[in-house]
Amino acid sequence: MWEEKYETMERSELGQLQLERLQSVVNRVYRNVKFYNEKFRELKISPEDIKSLDDLRKLPFTTKEDLRRNYPYGMFAVPLRDIVRIHSSSGTTGKTTVVGYTKNDLELWSNLVARIMVAAGVTKDDIIQISFGYGLFTGGFGLHYGAEKIGATVIPISSGNTDRQIMIMQDYHTTVLVSTPSYALVIADRIEELGIDPQSLSLRIGLFGAEPWSEAMRQEIEAKLKIDAYDNYGLSEIIGPGVAGECEMKNGMHIAEDHFLVEIIDPETGEPLPPGEEGELVITTLTKEALPLIRYRTRDITRLHYEKCGCGRTTARMERVKGRTDDMLIVRGVNVFPSQIEEVLFNIEGTEPHYQIIVDREGRLDTLTVLVEVSPKIFSDEMKRQKQIIEEIEEKLYSVLGLKVRVKLVEPKTLQRFEGKAKRVIDKRRL
Repeated sequence: MWEEKYETMERSELGQLQLERLQSVVNRVYRNVKFYNEKFRELKISPEDIKSLDDLRKLPFTTKEDLRRNYPYGMFAVPLRDIVRIHSSSGTTGKTTVVGYTKNDLELWSNLVARIMVAAGVTKDDIIQISFGYGLFTGGFGLHYGAEKIGATVIPISSGNTDRQIMIMQDYHTTVLVSTPSYALVIADRIEELGIDPQSLSLRIGLFGAEPWSEAMRQEIEAKLKIDAYDNYGLSEIIGPGVAGECEMKNGMHIAEDHFLVEIIDPETGEPLPPGEEGELVITTLTKEALPLIRYRTRDITRLHYEKCGCGRTTARMERVKGRTDDMLIVRGVNVFPSQIEEVLFNIEGTEPHYQIIVDREGRLDTLTVLVEVSPKIFSDEMKRQKQIIEEIEEKLYSVLGLKVRVKLVEPKTLQRFEGKAKRVIDKRRL
């Protein structure tokens, strides 16, 4: 699935392809999706007004709330009889977002996931253990069919039952692990508890996504499991996993720009930002049939790089997602992303890769408390040593956040473990 024609296309040629596909998708949604027809008319825009990629900014944004308001099938651009698969988003309040796929969409999805897997070094000779949940969540199925597209062997074990996961790894000689990064650490910790030498396993690659994670967390996973860990990105509303993924250079996730037109905008004003600026990622689907989306606001904070990669690919690369505009905490007027706190903790010796953030309000002032697991040695050490670590963490968090943070050390394995997306934040101000 090395699609050299599209992955190494000259930027000018790629731009022409994107424009043709953008014009096509704008025509389709104008004709077939009532929501977009009404939006375009309201803005006095017609498909004929899109004559260059710069005209993209004339088009309206689409939000998750728009999908919820048109629940379940109001955003589909094809008749329901042409829908062969339905997924929906997980972990949202109120109505979920419903995602439909035509037969061609499923083929596209498989190709895109296969593309990111090949970029990370996966081959048809690999045995891939998929420890994502299956069902309405897109992660399990997306990676599953992408792996089969390559011709690799797939173990659809799903999430949970960590001891069984490890037994399967040992007995079936798993070479590639697919999961959330936080669950990879749960597996790594259990391997250590069981006294298993990770080098006795056949694991060589990990493909991790579905939640934000830091470079320090990557290093922790690689050290504990003795693998190369790669980041990938996707979201249910756009297609699922397969939107972008790292190559073996590990210097950003290559976006499938022949299928997705991406922008970075100022999340406050909605105005497009210049290349290299950090902001909110906005995606327009160019080739999806069932659920084409125009300028979908992902709420994910990142930046894009356009210089040619050392691997030879010319597609834009997105940095690891720093956080989400709607996951961002505002504490005493300061914007705080959990990933900023994680980065600090992973660089302090003696801390474990498990933490929880608690936001509360005392009187009229917000408070931010971070519970941090530390190694057994630190926790059993004298109080003076514990106090030194607390002060070190608080000082480094203040230098990064510009905000005083309370730090509490807790015993190893005290904080809850998650087999899916880790729930890092408890915001008591909303109770």
